[in-house]
Amino acid sequence: MAFKMGYFVNRMKEKLWIKPLFVCVFSVILTFAAKAADQLPIESITPDISKETIETLLSIMAASMLVIATFSVSSMVSAFASASSTATPRSFPLVVSDDVSQNALSMFVGAFIFSIVALIAIKNGFFDKVGRFSLFSLTLISFAIVIVTFIRWVDSIARLGRLGSTIEKVETATINAMNLQLKAPRMGAHQVSNHNWDDEAIYSDEIGYIQNIDMPTLQSIAESLETRIRLNALPGTFSSPGLPLAYIEKGKQHGENVDKENILNAFCIGKNRVFDEDPRFGLVVLSEIASKALSPGINDSGTAIGVIGALVRILKVWDDGLQNTSSEIIYSRLEAPEIKSGDMLEDAFLSISRDGASSLEVGLRLRKAFRSMQHFEDKSIRTHAAAYAALSLKRAKKELSLEEDFNTLEKIKINRNSIST
Repeated sequence: MAFKMGYFVNRMKEKLWIKPLFVCVFSVILTFAAKAADQLPIESITPDISKETIETLLSIMAASMLVIATFSVSSMVSAFASASSTATPRSFPLVVSDDVSQNALSMFVGAFIFSIVALIAIKNGFFDKVGRFSLFSLTLISFAIVIVTFIRWVDSIARLGRLGSTIEKVETATINAMNLQLKAPRMGAHQVSNHNWDDEAIYSDEIGYIQNIDMPTLQSIAESLETRIRLNALPGTFSSPGLPLAYIEKGKQHGENVDKENILNAFCIGKNRVFDEDPRFGLVVLSEIASKALSPGINDSGTAIGVIGALVRILKVWDDGLQNTSSEIIYSRLEAPEIKSGDMLEDAFLSISRDGASSLEVGLRLRKAFRSMQHFEDKSIRTHAAAYAALSLKRAKKELSLEEDFNTLEKIKINRNSIST
């Protein structure tokens, strides 16, 4: 259960109604907390706040918060639409889960609910002297919080949905997913072995992408059967009825009928990929943003160049992490495949090198990016960088009309001998 908690929390952060709901409930509790203050023996030292003063404040808050909450929702929807249209629809979950915007919407709606409930209570004589002072104090505090939140939110909403902000969010999410993989390579399982098992394949009838794998549950199943389970898929893999998700070795307690349902329940399959444990998805999304910017209708080579820089930074994080990665095996009865560096470079640069072949500026940035990867420690990254450098040069030769432009690209040399050593 604890293993799935992080995944569950991230999915909840993508729901706009979760935080406002909790804040609304808390707002109602605050109203009754003010009433509880009437039980305190401090009436003699408590200032006497008139009902009319509190009613006026609450009426102002109720009227203004409804307008501001409506305005915030419309602004957020516009930002979400902008992120989907200017970047890529795949970045939408990251924009929706923006904490500043969700907190602002929650505060505005919560303040509105608080003012309505408190206004009804004060008009019906629900509070005595201490309770009225407590409610007055809570109202002033709510005003202060709303003002600070609104100022912070205005600064955030000006950037939310903008292309640069979206790229930054995707880059951060990708690096977080990479660090998670580097902290526990293969999700804490053994590397897939080469020995032949008398394996039984586990298939799923669901069609979609693997979003999360409950490794503790699989480990528990393998221990109970005194066997080993070999994963055939990682988060981000497309699942269909013909592709096995895992293989199970026949062990001492492995009868004729394995409870496949428990094994399948450990795989969370959804319609879309998620960023949490799938660093390759972040690379794909960044590549999509660059390819969209290079389309003839947009022709924004600057965005593509910025994405290339982000991709190199991400791959540098991966390269550094590979040199310091942990070798600790957490799940002794599980085996899982590794994420290959070559696949990452394919996700990152294949479409950009194709769509940017006719752009000299993009070609120059790509060549410089591949040249910078010569200094990476991972041999696989260096080798695949050289291969993509050669491929992008071939594409450029076919697309660039001026020989001088192509010669400019060729001047940026990629030292193959250095890469393959």
